[in-house]
Amino acid sequence: MRFLTAISATALIAGLSLGSASAQSSVLIEDNIPAAPVNYELEVLAEGLESPYSVAFLPDEGGFDGDMLVVEKSGELRVFRDDELLPDPVEGTAPVHFNSQAGFLEVALHPDFEENSKIYLVYAHGDERANGTRLSMATWVPTETGGMLEDYEVLFTADPLKQGSAHYGGRLAFLPDDTMLLTIGDGYTQKDRAPKLDNHFGKIIRLNLDGTVPDDNPFVGQDDAKPEIWSFGHRNPQGLIYDPASDTVYEHEHGPKGGDEINIIEPGNHYGWPVITYGIDYSGAVISPFKEMDGMEQPVMHFVPSIAPSGFTLYRGDKFPEWDGDLFIGALAHEHVRRIDMGEDGSFGDQQELFTELGERIRDVRTGPDGHLYVLTDGANGKVIRVKPAR
Repeated sequence: MRFLTAISATALIAGLSLGSASAQSSVLIEDNIPAAPVNYELEVLAEGLESPYSVAFLPDEGGFDGDMLVVEKSGELRVFRDDELLPDPVEGTAPVHFNSQAGFLEVALHPDFEENSKIYLVYAHGDERANGTRLSMATWVPTETGGMLEDYEVLFTADPLKQGSAHYGGRLAFLPDDTMLLTIGDGYTQKDRAPKLDNHFGKIIRLNLDGTVPDDNPFVGQDDAKPEIWSFGHRNPQGLIYDPASDTVYEHEHGPKGGDEINIIEPGNHYGWPVITYGIDYSGAVISPFKEMDGMEQPVMHFVPSIAPSGFTLYRGDKFPEWDGDLFIGALAHEHVRRIDMGEDGSFGDQQELFTELGERIRDVRTGPDGHLYVLTDGANGKVIRVKPAR
């Protein structure tokens, strides 16, 4: 491993336009208030990974040795042990459709992992002509060379399948009632189906931990509605977290040209895409003339210009007390981690661009059980980086 230069994190965005939502509209504001300095250093644990996409942390007890699991979008699951990347990929993973935005998207521990050793895996499956987002569960078996998966079980497959290799979503979050949420993108070419309930495009779904459908999902029993749907009208949600302190589900989604959003997710709500949006098409064409409409939720924040968000964490740790309770978002387009200062009342405050010295697209950011932040950079020479207080 190697260390990058220690930095004092005082770089606040000046003159950045962002959206702060009211009940009726999302208002552009500018932020240029200095933030308290935080000294950190960046420790590169490994590099040369094939588009690392997601990270999960195993417990220290039960023979799991505190290993760290990292997904490579190309289809491999890798193991870090004692801060070293083991050479052999995990055995027993399923075939993954790997092309463009398609690939291995998420790894997460079952909430009862210490009792059942189960992990969840989200990935694109199929081929270029027919593919979609799939959720599976398997048993984690640690080995001297890393680990292997047994009892592989498919829990959910998005319906219908689609052509092309874009907009899969693929992020998981766990709720305290023994259910889980999964984001599913609009498939890019299927955006007009995001507001419709007879398909899984552009949805967040809710499942029991065994993959069955909870009886109290908002559209259970409704004709022509998929019973798994929790919320709808999303574009490409690549960040999802549940905050137990506030009992809040935060989601962010990758918008078009402009219009990246942060939303607070409530069951049964319509989040507008593509009927309302703050963005335009990449060609410059208008997607919709509407930014708000009755019966559709406004984002609590939107970003103009786009930051291309991917990865999401709400920091709860003791290594950086100045950041406690703040949101962190990976930014692919602007090559940084975006920090949003959160008030005790849940209000959205100042923003910072962090870790710009990397000069890398950020795919994921997570809080580790050791209180450090962990950052995954995108691309064929992907890195796994630990953010530590400066020595």
